[in-house]
Amino acid sequence: MVPHLTTALNGPLLELEQRILDASTAIERWFRLRWQEHTPPIYCSVDLRNSGFKLAPVDTNLYPGGFNNLGPAFLPLAVQAATAAIEKICPDAKNLLLIPENHTRNKWYLENVVTLAAILRQTGLEVRIGSLNPEITVATEFETATGKKLRVEPLKRSGTRLGLEGFDPCAILVNNDLSAGIPPILEGLTEQVLLPPLHAGWALRRKSAHFTAYDEVAAEFAQLLQIDPWLVNPYHARCGEIDFQARAGEECLASNVSMLLEKIRTKYLEYGIKDTPYVAVKADAGTYGMGVMMVRDASEVRDLNRKQRNKMAVVKEGLEVTDVIIQEGVHTVERIEEKAAEPVVYMLDRFVIGGFYRVHGARAADENLNAPGMHFVPLAFEQSCSLPDPHASCDAPPNRFYAYGVVARLALAAAGLELEKTAPAE
Repeated sequence: MVPHLTTALNGPLLELEQRILDASTAIERWFRLRWQEHTPPIYCSVDLRNSGFKLAPVDTNLYPGGFNNLGPAFLPLAVQAATAAIEKICPDAKNLLLIPENHTRNKWYLENVVTLAAILRQTGLEVRIGSLNPEITVATEFETATGKKLRVEPLKRSGTRLGLEGFDPCAILVNNDLSAGIPPILEGLTEQVLLPPLHAGWALRRKSAHFTAYDEVAAEFAQLLQIDPWLVNPYHARCGEIDFQARAGEECLASNVSMLLEKIRTKYLEYGIKDTPYVAVKADAGTYGMGVMMVRDASEVRDLNRKQRNKMAVVKEGLEVTDVIIQEGVHTVERIEEKAAEPVVYMLDRFVIGGFYRVHGARAADENLNAPGMHFVPLAFEQSCSLPDPHASCDAPPNRFYAYGVVARLALAAAGLELEKTAPAE
């Protein structure tokens, strides 16, 4: 059953989607050549926004935590993609260590870990779960949201190798975004493949570096399609040395907000768009939708009240916010059950394996949907989003989802480029 998509059926986006469909052969070749030169991350999820005139990524997560939301129809494709990835990275791998987040009370996150482990086991790997949580000192069994059992064990370091009691893995897959910093136990593992690399974690990674890399990828893609890169790329700027509690850096923030809003207004005039421009101010490092606010006028960041400043000052793991990215806000015209929705696309290696809608009944089309109260609806379509139908209309589900898959892979390509450019010198 395909969720009904309430989207604008006229205007520039349909033209963009038609161009993507018409150029699908050239696009797939372009990606194929790109993957030969630049290695994509082992896995990735991308939040997209479809405004009816623009289709763009707004967030790229290198430690995706929602595999349980994909729906069973996607699992064979996920296993196939994981098999290709493992063959490339560690072809003779027998054992894989999976390191999850520390928050064991979140039973839906544990459901994600169980699903991810099941996918990896189907590739012919023995998979065991090892925790960075110092409270896990013996093998402990947890129950997931649907009643499945998950055995989590304490990590054991031996020289330059990491494993568990009686378990020596070839590869280590981290599903912990390292917001709290890089644990010493993960450093210097010279004999094992660590995926993703340590500098992919929020201890070092910055959203502004990702979207700078995305600028490069989007420009190259736009040249291939002969389109305006803005149609697939949100404007962005960065402000460093922010202190929301001390009200330091407010002028830098206000001037960048004003500059971006003016650039967006100019584009809206060019395309005859009537929507009100806005920007998202986000912590430059961090996840879970924390440290995010929507701004429609520069004066709003000069007049933050105490509650707003407290909300922006810290993110996950109590990480202090000192840098922010200011990103063009992209309205969403997608609705599920009359509620605002945005697609989230999941990838393993270079393959789109599926996705779901993030839905929020209490948020508007120009607000952050990654907030308490959201729920997920699988993109349960009959055909893969890798197989467009050239004979159907561009808003037919396989074609709309193909366009989503293309733009998500642009963000995946940008993530690969970002990791190359930010890799520490050896």
